[in-house]
Amino acid sequence: MEAVFEKAKVFFDAYVINVFKDFGIFDVVDILLLGAVLYFVYRFVRERRAGKLLIGLGCILVLSLVGDIFDMPATRFIFSDFRQIGVLAIIILFQPELRSALEKVGGMPQSGIRNITADSRDASVRSAEIDALCTAVSDLSRDKVGALIVIERTTKLGEYIKSGVSVDAALTPHLIRNLFFNKAPLHDGAVIIRSGRICAAGCFLPLSTKDDINKDLGTRHRAAIGMSEASDAIVIVVSEETGTISLSIDGNLSRNYNYSSLKQELNKLLSPQGQGDHAKKLSKKDKKGKKNKKEKSSEPSDNEEE
Repeated sequence: MEAVFEKAKVFFDAYVINVFKDFGIFDVVDILLLGAVLYFVYRFVRERRAGKLLIGLGCILVLSLVGDIFDMPATRFIFSDFRQIGVLAIIILFQPELRSALEKVGGMPQSGIRNITADSRDASVRSAEIDALCTAVSDLSRDKVGALIVIERTTKLGEYIKSGVSVDAALTPHLIRNLFFNKAPLHDGAVIIRSGRICAAGCFLPLSTKDDINKDLGTRHRAAIGMSEASDAIVIVVSEETGTISLSIDGNLSRNYNYSSLKQELNKLLSPQGQGDHAKKLSKKDKKGKKNKKEKSSEPSDNEEE
């Protein structure tokens, strides 16, 4: 037992006492910056599958440190190489999450530049495009025709556009309805809108890997959530079974829209002010979205298998 206390004392002296001997203002700043980074990492992974992987890696790291502190040969031998390959393992395991985080960070500075160009665009043109989109979505909802529409914002969706068929046409209700007509060859995929024009149709989107999504939701809704998780795009879904209109933003799904409420929401999100506020409100929407998601999961949902 005395040997254990001696090991603990040596560890405490080496990693605590000696560290704080020359403690200064820059060390305080260093700790604050590290704390901020760890906080944002925690907030990013807490509702994702990566959270469980992070806990597993943390347990392995603790076992490795315990083996070093108390001089346990077997434990130290098993976990000796973990810290050397740990960074590479984290990059491999968290590749989707790291990519999503970097895309969001990279999109924040661009939002200010995008606002300059958005201001120069005629507001009446943007309103007409939103009106055409809402008209088409309302018609599809009334006829119970399934639809999946992605509106690109700061995050470029080139890889998903390439998975479909290039259209490059003006945004009109008739064209959108024809693209999602149930006998049309492209009706199963997603339509991607870029800069107010229909860029591509029949596109494949990533499915969400969340475990807490309502099991009654079909593939379209899972693809909508997955697309909004991987980018800052706005995704509109129309249920083929019930005609319910849903909107997915930042990995959160809101339901039961109609023409008026959808138009109001899109006007707010696509206005220059709305796009500028998007990055600033991500942290607030995280908390609010988590609460709304719990409430919405108890609402009646689509019994569809798309």
